[in-house]
Amino acid sequence: MADLVRTRIAPSPTGDPHVGTAYVALINYCFARKHGGQFVLRIEDTDQARSMRESEHAILSSLRWLGLGWDEGPDVGGPYGPYRQSERSAIYREYVDRLLAGGNAFRCFCTPERLDDMREAQRLAKLPPRYDGCCLAIGDAESEARARTEPFVVRLRVPDHGLAVIEDLRRGRIEIEWNTVDMQVLMKSDGLPTYHLANVVDDHLMHITHVIRGEEWVSSAPKHLLLYRYFGWEPPAFLHVPLLRNPDKSKLSKRKNPTSILFYRAMGYLPEALLNFLGLLMVSSADGEEVMTLDELIARFEVEHLSLGGPVFDVPKLDWLNGKRLRELTPEAFVERVLAWGGDHERSATMLALAQARVERLSDLGPLLAFFFAGRLHPTEAQLLEGQKLEKDLIKEALARAMFELDTSQTFDRVVVEGVLKRVAEQMGRKLRDLARVFYVALTGSPTSVPLFDAAELLGRDICRERLRNAIETLGGMTAAQQRAWRSPVPAAVLA
Repeated sequence: MADLVRTRIAPSPTGDPHVGTAYVALINYCFARKHGGQFVLRIEDTDQARSMRESEHAILSSLRWLGLGWDEGPDVGGPYGPYRQSERSAIYREYVDRLLAGGNAFRCFCTPERLDDMREAQRLAKLPPRYDGCCLAIGDAESEARARTEPFVVRLRVPDHGLAVIEDLRRGRIEIEWNTVDMQVLMKSDGLPTYHLANVVDDHLMHITHVIRGEEWVSSAPKHLLLYRYFGWEPPAFLHVPLLRNPDKSKLSKRKNPTSILFYRAMGYLPEALLNFLGLLMVSSADGEEVMTLDELIARFEVEHLSLGGPVFDVPKLDWLNGKRLRELTPEAFVERVLAWGGDHERSATMLALAQARVERLSDLGPLLAFFFAGRLHPTEAQLLEGQKLEKDLIKEALARAMFELDTSQTFDRVVVEGVLKRVAEQMGRKLRDLARVFYVALTGSPTSVPLFDAAELLGRDICRERLRNAIETLGGMTAAQQRAWRSPVPAAVLA
């Protein structure tokens, strides 16, 4: 082991900051601090089509809100920057050239159509999906000549027999047959690296000693170890931690629980309570002690305490822990937390301006604006369907389409909300006024409220998503058959 332990968290800025990211970040943080080491944050934005600076900002602010800081990162700098992969393209090009020169990678000129045909043939033959090596036989001279005029990617050369062996700090020896490992694309046709190449190069150049990541990366570990071997580098120690689970042991997803850190902040959870809750999933508490500070979590952290069964993200337990934390605050501190959560002056002023045209007494403000602070709403099926011209299944479809489009939109404001709801109405063959009532009830709890699009913007994407999902569940949820019947299928992530 190197003298100085260095761990990292490397999120992709392609969506909301996930509680699973916070969980893995906390483990990396505690491991580094426990051993007197350093914790690094790196932004892995090789997917330029999906990466967003807004998402990066949300990730950084959410982790800092939780109380996790880093020694090096895109916002604080450090000796091994830049800490955004999009700013390191020239570095990766050098290492791709080294792999090509050593015969450890090759150019692939296969068209997307040929690759689709190959995958379909493998599926029909019940073979594991893996590049078939079509371009392996192309000689160096021909490859270089074709590269001047044809698009290509660079792939990793992988052994066709034997075992890849991963030594995991918690799981022990893991063996994977090489003939099941794909010849991974390392450099895309646009000259940008894939995650796998950038990940290994960056971990080496940033002197990362321990790679602690989710168990979904176990299958990629052979590719990464192969790159370390080809470059002649000493690989870091690996630790693959279990994914967070729902109470029914299914993978934590937006289908059953909100997964965004931003949602829990908007709902009024204390950052120390959420961090404490995540910490209880990775440490063993003595004598039933459950309220712990970050320093106490660091002191108690041990790799062998990490459960391999998949820790359960139990929202009622989080509610209990948050309530306990809230009740332990002094009255003065409680007031400060409430005011900080309720919103700044600008947000409050916007709410009041929206309500002004709809009040006759100042006391009307309470019921009119209560939905902004209510967290989860519980409209009944009768309230959601009252006055609707569409049957229930079509109402559910409209809600699901809206949730999907709002969830996947790169931005979120009143203009986006208006455009999405109008587009959904058109998809359903209706005018927005025919669906406005159900959207009002789902998002505000009332068929009449302040302007809907402005209200949605103030509520934010996370709360809107949760309220739409809750409305769908109230109406009985969506089946896979209903999903397939739609003209524009909604991904399974929005199904109840």
